[in-house]
Amino acid sequence: MRILIQRVKSASVSINNEIHSSISKGLLILVGIEEADNQEDIDWLCKKASQLRIFDDDKGVMNLSVKDINGEVLIVSQFTLHTKTAKGNRPSYIKAAKPDISVPLYESFCKSMEAQLEKEVKTGVFGADMQISLINDGPVTIWMDSKEKDY
Repeated sequence: MRILIQRVKSASVSINNEIHSSISKGLLILVGIEEADNQEDIDWLCKKASQLRIFDDDKGVMNLSVKDINGEVLIVSQFTLHTKTAKGNRPSYIKAAKPDISVPLYESFCKSMEAQLEKEVKTGVFGADMQISLINDGPVTIWMDSKEKDY
């Protein structure tokens, strides 16, 4: 499982030109799921993401987590995080899990993040054509892959 975390001042998901969900200061997390992923991947990523100290303390040092600042989280499924580009110019998404596997894992990821934060998270709509708007704060963008825990 791969996630791309962006520290944001605000972020929103629109579908058919209507805002579906939005957050203020916090994290936008894009989630890519492959067939080999399981609850262990979810638990590890949610714990790491919720405790990642990437928000400034009162001295301007990145020393606080999204939980510490009572920030919000917006989670969006993003199958293209598993894109293969080695051959040719057309990206391959063969490693991305099909919906029968990815939908339950995505929903479990959202619930696990809510448990870590002890508050509701906002989400996109799985499989929808979504437009994401955000103001990246920093910019701070972090890539994590549960298959690279020792990296």
